[in-house]
Amino acid sequence: MSRNEQGYLLVRAGNRRIGLQLSQVVEVTQLGTVHPVPSLEPALRGVVALQGRMVPVVNLGALLEGSACPERTEALAVVVMLDDRRLCLEIEEAEILVRQPALPVPPGETLPWAIGVARHEDGLVPLIDLSALGSRLMEAGST
Repeated sequence: MSRNEQGYLLVRAGNRRIGLQLSQVVEVTQLGTVHPVPSLEPALRGVVALQGRMVPVVNLGALLEGSACPERTEALAVVVMLDDRRLCLEIEEAEILVRQPALPVPPGETLPWAIGVARHEDGLVPLIDLSALGSRLMEAGST
């Protein structure tokens, strides 16, 4: 995917559907063997070898819920680029690409880290600002 693409990749993580900015998505990949590492961040699953590099793996659902990783490791991950560093976000499913501008968050809704919403047949999907989550994600990914 081109780093300059506009739009969002809708994914399922935990019990929610969210959108990730295509400009930050490097690839969607099968998650290989994850090696546990010590961390204070409960959403950090460990590290995985990708293209000759060890890349941190963060369970996106657990991160958004503020909980520990589920026992079962998902097979799928989205590799994103934050501050010139790669990070694997463990997800349940990559669903569809949305190539429309973000809609404003409806009044009265509280969607932490959302920069807007996208329409989906099941309702509105929050579009996550990974840059806002960046410091927490990079802290989680510091091994």
